Amino acid sequence: MSNLTDQISSRRTFAIISHPDAGKTTLTEKLLLYTGSIQTAGSVKGKASAKHAVSDWMDIEKERGISVTSSVLQFSYGGHFVNILDTPGHQDFSEDTYRTLMAADAAVMVIDGAKGVEAQTIKLFKVCTLRHIPIFTFVNKLDHDTRDPFELMEEIEDVLGIDTYPMNWPIGSGRNFRGVFDRQSRHVLAFQGDGHANATKKVGEIEAELGDAKLDELIGEENHKNLMDDIELLDGADNEFDMDAVSCGKLSPVFFGSALTNFGVEPFLKEFLRMAPEPLAYTDTLTGQKVDPATDEFSGFVFKIQANMDKNHRDRVAFVRICSGKFERGMDAWHVQGDRKLKLATGTSMMADDRAIVDEAYAGDIVGLFDPGIFSIGDTVCDMRHHVKYPQIPTFAPEHFARIEQVDTLKRKQFIKGMEEIAQEGAIQIFREWGMGMERVVVGVVGVLQLDVLERRLKSEYHVGIRRTPLPYTQIRWITNDPDELDLRSLNLTRDTLRVEDMRGGRLLLFTNEWNVNWAVERNEGLKLSEVGNITF
Repeated sequence: MSNLTDQISSRRTFAIISHPDAGKTTLTEKLLLYTGSIQTAGSVKGKASAKHAVSDWMDIEKERGISVTSSVLQFSYGGHFVNILDTPGHQDFSEDTYRTLMAADAAVMVIDGAKGVEAQTIKLFKVCTLRHIPIFTFVNKLDHDTRDPFELMEEIEDVLGIDTYPMNWPIGSGRNFRGVFDRQSRHVLAFQGDGHANATKKVGEIEAELGDAKLDELIGEENHKNLMDDIELLDGADNEFDMDAVSCGKLSPVFFGSALTNFGVEPFLKEFLRMAPEPLAYTDTLTGQKVDPATDEFSGFVFKIQANMDKNHRDRVAFVRICSGKFERGMDAWHVQGDRKLKLATGTSMMADDRAIVDEAYAGDIVGLFDPGIFSIGDTVCDMRHHVKYPQIPTFAPEHFARIEQVDTLKRKQFIKGMEEIAQEGAIQIFREWGMGMERVVVGVVGVLQLDVLERRLKSEYHVGIRRTPLPYTQIRWITNDPDELDLRSLNLTRDTLRVEDMRGGRLLLFTNEWNVNWAVERNEGLKLSEVGNITF
């Protein structure tokens, strides 16, 4: 048991979140670079011949320089086994990020030092606060001109409603960036830029009291004076550091640095691993009790499904967050939602789309399981002898709709397979028009860019061309009445309301505006509508 406990206590599993272009993927790459997981960092944007970010593995990600799907990256560092969940920053793929955050024990929030707290940061932060997980902040791009750090701290506290505690403090920014002052060690970590984006220019780390003449030489007399004033103000008026407040997501440790130039990344990593929590306990809905991660019984839940990661085999991988115990390759397990026994013949560890077979993994780890089409997002797998069931992951109501039709009618099988498999990943929601088959379907998405990804993936992975027609619907409602008590055809609805069903036979209505929703409720006595549904696949 001690070995199991030691293994689990060494795990650190966290998600990196940010607004697009704040530098999240660059920070992820540099963390991997420092740990020796990769040899050269990929440029997120650049020429067609440039090496691309490890975590951006889809063709569309490489072309556009954005992350459109979550990646799992795993490495060892300083006696810890680390699982990074790199999430899409673009709001059109926020649903994937929300689900991924359900598998994280902590979050690293990357903020652009010039732009501060941006819209998408606020949305993702709110999901973290719902789970009360620790949130660490990395203020990025100090090699560019940034806003006043006091102003940034105030904005984080006011907009996000979380207290902050700067672990280090920047000395200038942009061309005048000279490094950071570590508040715990009272050391100055000096920086000198040389115009090369990926060069590490850590000039030195010296132990010197503020006011020491040596600091004048290292960072400049004016910078030294400003630093003294800032630190005096911080030490006198700043929040007290409280690890308990950090652990429940009420206080965010803040680090300043520049991911592009590598500056401040390694100190951040060391401090983060020291403060980040061990694997957290998840609630078993069967008993209402928290499941101890260090218990002998294996359990976990599926938080992501990805098809066609291996273009040669057209496979599907279910990403499982292990919540308790130990995974062993070839073990028997129970699939709770399928009410059936499974043999977990193959488990894989991840480095984006690169995979390695693993013989064992522990609570906190993420493993990829081969999925022959039996798993759904939110499914629980557990020990044969001791059944648990973790909470379902809610789906988000689509905000954009389009009718999708195949161009070549001879490729109907490929069209249906592609639509269903991509829907099973949770990237889109698909609906059949009432009384129609799968020749044409209605697709609902959270963001319109998801429709571009759908079209590209159907073409590249399934060799199917499609026509898509935007639809005017803005509201979706699940009908919660028992099918026996309500005939969908007899409903009194406006002419522009569409009757549809999801892939599990759930009945829904699509409306063009809120007024039509009220019409349906008022003119159909006993009709029960809900804005929330379960994952459709």
